[in-house]
Amino acid sequence: MSTETITIDRLGAQGDGIATGKDGPIYVPFTLPGETVAIARVRNQGTVMSVASASIDRQEPPCRHFGPDGVNGTCGGCTLQHMADAPYRAFKRQLVIDALKSKGLTPEVGEIVAAHPGERRRVVFAARKTEKDMLIGFNQAESHHIVAIEECPISSAGIVARLPAIKAVGAAVATNADAFRIAVLETLSGLDLAVEGAKKLSDQQRRKAIEVVLGLRGIARVSLDGEILVEPAKPIVEFGGVQVSPPAGAFTQATKPAEEAMAKLVLAHIGKAKRIADLFAGAGTFSLQLARIGRVHAVEGDGKAIAALDHSARNTQGLKPVTVEKRDLFRRPLMTGEFKVYDAVVFDPPRAGAEFQCKELARAAVKKVVAVSCNPLTLARDLAILVEGGYRITSVTPIDQFLWTSHVEVVATLEK
Repeated sequence: MSTETITIDRLGAQGDGIATGKDGPIYVPFTLPGETVAIARVRNQGTVMSVASASIDRQEPPCRHFGPDGVNGTCGGCTLQHMADAPYRAFKRQLVIDALKSKGLTPEVGEIVAAHPGERRRVVFAARKTEKDMLIGFNQAESHHIVAIEECPISSAGIVARLPAIKAVGAAVATNADAFRIAVLETLSGLDLAVEGAKKLSDQQRRKAIEVVLGLRGIARVSLDGEILVEPAKPIVEFGGVQVSPPAGAFTQATKPAEEAMAKLVLAHIGKAKRIADLFAGAGTFSLQLARIGRVHAVEGDGKAIAALDHSARNTQGLKPVTVEKRDLFRRPLMTGEFKVYDAVVFDPPRAGAEFQCKELARAAVKKVVAVSCNPLTLARDLAILVEGGYRITSVTPIDQFLWTSHVEVVATLEK
């Protein structure tokens, strides 16, 4: 390890400050462009010891768990709390512009739909039981060390208020000192806790854990690796006014405002389409709202999620017909010929994107397409495939729902 003083040139895609060293770039978390900092360095990684000259874009971190003066963050949940709002949002928008440009795409990129404190309804906590306490929090960056939290400005008030209850559930299902995860989703009927990676419980331990959960307020369901342990109240979320009970641990958008912004963009572009395909449909985030416009065919690889979507569609009045199909779109994408019956297509794949699906879609004659993505790089690749196939990008909108991180969502609309 060596110590030296360097000047930060720019921010990398992960939010780390980058300085130009004699032997290549040096990556320094919790720094900003233009800052002069003293660092302890191991190879190309630096840890800030002190800030000699701070950027005008540096701000006081809103959360005490982030670290002293925002120099060395302890909680690994956020990486950019030390950056003021305007440059932070500009940084995220630029990530989208740069990703598109890397594939030769230069559409106009709209202003980012901003995220705000207290909006996160879905959070994944790290958990571990010690001799003295039950730790609930986030892993420190590049570490297995769990920083126990007592506050969380990104999370909804309903989650923060029930941190003691989440802790109690963690203690009830932890049988040893191994770390595990607790995914928390705030629903209309209470918190849905999906525990993953904990050791299997004995029958006696299960009964005791169930008793603990039933004695807590505000807990709708607890599941262990996808198996329901106890469900005091069926978890309910709403997609555009349509109620859905998602399966344990199912994917949902992290914030309600971001979900609503995405849905608004999707619905506006689809217009009055009569036949719509919703690919990677999940539990119905877009399908159930699109069904107020036209007939929807929802395709999803997760059988439990598509079953939840189907149940809601069948039991909600005022919707056009919704058909569902369980299908692994990575291994078996919809073929070009299958798109003949559709006026519009929406797809919202995982981070890996929808490369093979887009190759089939690019050869189709579907008039309108909406691409929703949580990864600008794979989105750029997929859009380039569609553009080469004759589609024109009509809008690109970045959406922030992972506040104070480098993650950014994007909604892109296209026409043939």
